[in-house]
Amino acid sequence: MAGHFEPRPGGGAAVTLDEVEISILRSLAVQLLELVGPGDDSGDAADDLLASVFRDGPSEPPADPVLARLFPDAYGGPDRVPDDDVRAASAEFRRYTENDLRARKRDDALALIRSLDALHPEPETGAVLRLTPEECRRWLGGLNDLRLAIGTRLEVTDEDDGGELLRLPESDPRKPMVLAYLWLGGLQETLVESLMS
Repeated sequence: MAGHFEPRPGGGAAVTLDEVEISILRSLAVQLLELVGPGDDSGDAADDLLASVFRDGPSEPPADPVLARLFPDAYGGPDRVPDDDVRAASAEFRRYTENDLRARKRDDALALIRSLDALHPEPETGAVLRLTPEECRRWLGGLNDLRLAIGTRLEVTDEDDGGELLRLPESDPRKPMVLAYLWLGGLQETLVESLMS
């Protein structure tokens, strides 16, 4: 089970993580949480639900490339120069959906942090992270967001197979992020496989 998720009897998945892996995952999730931004903690739950339905989100895409990747335009896209109608439709869609998408991304990152904080790794053997099916869904969302964020910073494209990134010299400052990106991909892939078996 070390290094990859395996299915659990009755559903869910499990993986053994050592102290360093737990620390890296937690640090990345905290950074993602900070990037996505804080939630709105005002009012009681009933007021929050009603207010969230009518609260407008931003209408312009984020300037930060990572946030733009995490919160892409609904229409148009990078290969298309949108006209005024497409820009207006994208702005309207963003206005009504981005707050909810941000909240979900925050919840997924917090789920990662909370489950990692509950672990008590042994120096020699690490700790086994056991996830329920619902926790697996949160982890899949969180791992995907982490990979998107790192991949955007590394300027990974759809055509990249990771080989060129692996050939970076050890002295390249991007090398640790490349290794994290590839490791997260392995975790994500084995988590999906565990849920499908």
